Amino acid sequence: MGRKAKIDKQMILEAAYELLDEGGIEAVAIKSIAAKLNCSTQPVSWHFGSMTELKKELYYYAADKLYAELPATMAGKPAFEAFFISGVHYISGACDHPNVFRFINVDNPEKTIGESITGNSSIFMQQFDREAVKLIAAEYEIPEDELNKAVRDVVIYTHGLAVMMIFDNFKMPKEEALRMVYEVGVKIMGSIGIEPPEEPFI
Repeated sequence: MGRKAKIDKQMILEAAYELLDEGGIEAVAIKSIAAKLNCSTQPVSWHFGSMTELKKELYYYAADKLYAELPATMAGKPAFEAFFISGVHYISGACDHPNVFRFINVDNPEKTIGESITGNSSIFMQQFDREAVKLIAAEYEIPEDELNKAVRDVVIYTHGLAVMMIFDNFKMPKEEALRMVYEVGVKIMGSIGIEPPEEPFI
């Protein structure tokens, strides 16, 4: 009789991610992970100790799965295009993986993983897309203070639309949502003198 395959941390996180993707964070439990891996609950408990610790690691694991490819997709693109590629990626994440998107971007992390992601400050006190601001400001010679507001407003609109879609059972086609983000973004950026490329890239 052959030895059973060793259940390692990566296997547990991947199983937890699949359960999250399929059924939301409520579907992620030690017993359900063990059942998915066809093992006892012991390896899950041994590697993580508690569901709180598992969910903390799952949070960062899921975020990496959702956004790891974004930097490579944006690399080498003009600043304006790279900024909107990030918006396309964000909306696509909400459409293609709504449960994962909700866990990472909507649910209160203090309740789901037991800690705050933004620390003691409000999310609205954080710098929105610092890298985007720096790149666009340099390319278009626009003061960063002025650009901060435009980038902030595009980010807020994009996030709001994504959240509305995950709670609306995707009645709106993804392509229409992407077009809306692009059109609103062009309008906001145009108000501070940034002209979009001649050919849309969505």
